[in-house]
Amino acid sequence: MIELALLRHGHTPWNRAGRIQGRTDVALDAEARAALGGLRLPEGWEAARLWSSPLSRAVETALLVAGRAPEVSPALFEMDWGDWEGARREDLFADPAQDYRHLEDWGWDYRPPGGESAAEMRARLRPWVEGLAGRNLAVCHIGVMRVLLALAWGWDFDGPAPFQVKRNRLYLIRIDGGRWQAEAAPIKLEARLPCG
Repeated sequence: MIELALLRHGHTPWNRAGRIQGRTDVALDAEARAALGGLRLPEGWEAARLWSSPLSRAVETALLVAGRAPEVSPALFEMDWGDWEGARREDLFADPAQDYRHLEDWGWDYRPPGGESAAEMRARLRPWVEGLAGRNLAVCHIGVMRVLLALAWGWDFDGPAPFQVKRNRLYLIRIDGGRWQAEAAPIKLEARLPCG
């Protein structure tokens, strides 16, 4: 049995500006650092094997909420958005030549120009997940979470997603005998108790 909890990194200045980050290494902002510093992992998850994307926003989120350094895996890199990195979604939607689509219209093979498709992400993520054992927690990115949750929910990026990714919550996937299953309700991070 593999248990994998997914946690999205905290906000960055690019998140707040609506810009696509992808592989660009944008750090957490001060507000995110302060908020994450007041949170901790829920009971039962403190001793999980801790993983992170190599990008600093994920590594720092892991350090802040878990109080320890994560193992870093390149499998957990965010989707490569190619030519669209740094662009704002509203600007891409406004330009029909860009062919920017809503998530529910992607399918597995939709690819930003010069970037990576969800199917290509699936190809790098699935072996990493299936090589895990026991209880694991990965601090990563919304693109990574969408692909892994799509596998667990049986969603093909066609129509509305059966899940919604929010911050400060663990999204749990269990894999038993090769069968992927998602827990419907995420687990909220808890407030850190004051010392003393």
